[in-house]
Amino acid sequence: MTQDIFGQETSLRCAQTQKSWDSTQVGVLAHAAVTADHLGAVLSAAPDFAHAQAIKGISVLMLGRSELLPMAQDALRAAKLGYEAALPRERLYVDALEAWLGGRPSVSIALMEQVLTSSPEDSLAMKLSHGIRFILGDPKGMRASIERVMPAYAPDHPGRGYLLGCHSFALEETGAYEKAEITGRQALWMAPDDAWGLHAVAHVHEMTGNAATGLDWLTGREEAWAHCNNFRYHVWWHKALMHLDLGQSDQALMLYDTEVRKDKTDDYRDISNATSLLMRLELEGVPVGNRWEELSELCANRTEDGSLIFADLHYLLALAGHNREAETRRMVARIHADAKMRKTEAQERMASPGCAAANGLEAFGEGNYAQAFGDLLRARGSMQLAGGSHAQRDVFERMTIDAGLRSGNFDAVEVILDDRRAKRAGGEDNYALARRQLIASGRDGLDAQSMPAE
Repeated sequence: MTQDIFGQETSLRCAQTQKSWDSTQVGVLAHAAVTADHLGAVLSAAPDFAHAQAIKGISVLMLGRSELLPMAQDALRAAKLGYEAALPRERLYVDALEAWLGGRPSVSIALMEQVLTSSPEDSLAMKLSHGIRFILGDPKGMRASIERVMPAYAPDHPGRGYLLGCHSFALEETGAYEKAEITGRQALWMAPDDAWGLHAVAHVHEMTGNAATGLDWLTGREEAWAHCNNFRYHVWWHKALMHLDLGQSDQALMLYDTEVRKDKTDDYRDISNATSLLMRLELEGVPVGNRWEELSELCANRTEDGSLIFADLHYLLALAGHNREAETRRMVARIHADAKMRKTEAQERMASPGCAAANGLEAFGEGNYAQAFGDLLRARGSMQLAGGSHAQRDVFERMTIDAGLRSGNFDAVEVILDDRRAKRAGGEDNYALARRQLIASGRDGLDAQSMPAE
């Protein structure tokens, strides 16, 4: 047996393979693009290392692509071959993969928490519990998990900076914005490549309506996310949002072309960055040219996936209202069909918030704003379950608000704006301020129409 970088015993026997395994684990924490290479080196040298096979399978499932399920299943079979030789802690990772393949990622979280009960310094389990909870839309659970193990992390623990980055994000998602910013800054100081912590601070500025401060935070810190896998596109997305809020639409479009959509992938995370940015631009009346065409072409091939409602709703953004009526109808019908099955947690989320949200997006694309407002409003109460962050889901909030404005539901929209402001610690971005002005103008117009003629 050997000991890993976090002080945990492993069933590996080769020091060089252990070094590759350490690099794999740190790579997961840092969202590093080279992580797959390190994992490949481990599996090449020790294909019977069940822990690494489990990580391969879980990483594949996090991609949210149904066609990759056979790869995750192969990883589980390989992990099972080494199960007996694995340590009890390592076996729990294999069990977590099996639970997720069985449609119950919440059980995978519970198994990671079981690891953390006996091995709180296991930073990989910490990150996986955090990551799966993020996918399932459980910010309170993210925060509780991190705070439970935090006392075990000494100042010199190799994973402490990344732990703080996760804590910063969990604090932000639970509304503790001041603490989140302080913690995120500390995370980046301890782990300069902690893009997750850096982006958590960007979230704070997004949620508190401080776009200019957010740009100051990100500018000059590009090295903190340059090493990342496609997560780097997401950080650029944050920067583009800040430019948009400041009315700098040209800069937002420039970042879309040069960074956010630098690589034309159909990874759902990249698609979500792109579609939500374009939708925000359009809601502000900014022409986006033919940029929807490339996205809608890719998303037309994803209508039958059904891995994650978060992904499906962003695919719908590219399809609805962009000359893809057949594919839109097909995807909405498939979401409803999955919702009726409810055999997996993913299908449960297709039912709520999926069905109402999908109907709303379809109606919005058709210009039926009254129906869109009703459907999106019904989905709003459970939209947290779609997963992702408040900032990511805000595109659906904005569409709900704008659908309400376009259909004349001023009072109901004002309630949403008030609630949105409350969740942002009283802060408002320029989007919200502009909508409040539209409500005031709309009411003035109604008052003028109701005045008797002289």
